[in-house]
Amino acid sequence: QVQLVESGGGLVQAGGSLRLSCVASGRTFSNYAMGWFRQAPGKEREFVAACNWSGFSTYYADSVKGRFSISRDNAKNTLYLQMNSLKPEDTAVYYCAADSRALPNDGNRKALEVWGPGTLVTVSS
Repeated sequence: QVQLVESGGGLVQAGGSLRLSCVASGRTFSNYAMGWFRQAPGKEREFVAACNWSGFSTYYADSVKGRFSISRDNAKNTLYLQMNSLKPEDTAVYYCAADSRALPNDGNRKALEVWGPGTLVTVSS
């Protein structure tokens, strides 16, 4: 399996932007569909975005559509999440996830093969 480590989180004002990165090591990164999830305090982990092995097919939660963009660079073994027009309700720990069998989504969240440790994003009002 791959191992995943996220970075890029931090404190940003509402309306600002951040770019998260998720670096993979170990097995072949391009064998995995990838996703971003987030978990706010006291809430369940929820789907944010996902892409297939090539990055050409992307999917988003309605709450982030038009503001967030997922992409990947298989040559750099890295997944990205560009977050624009951030809102206080985007505050959460953001996790990347990988699965060699299916595209990550809310339905298979608990069965995904690999998770990173997460990175905290705090959006102030």
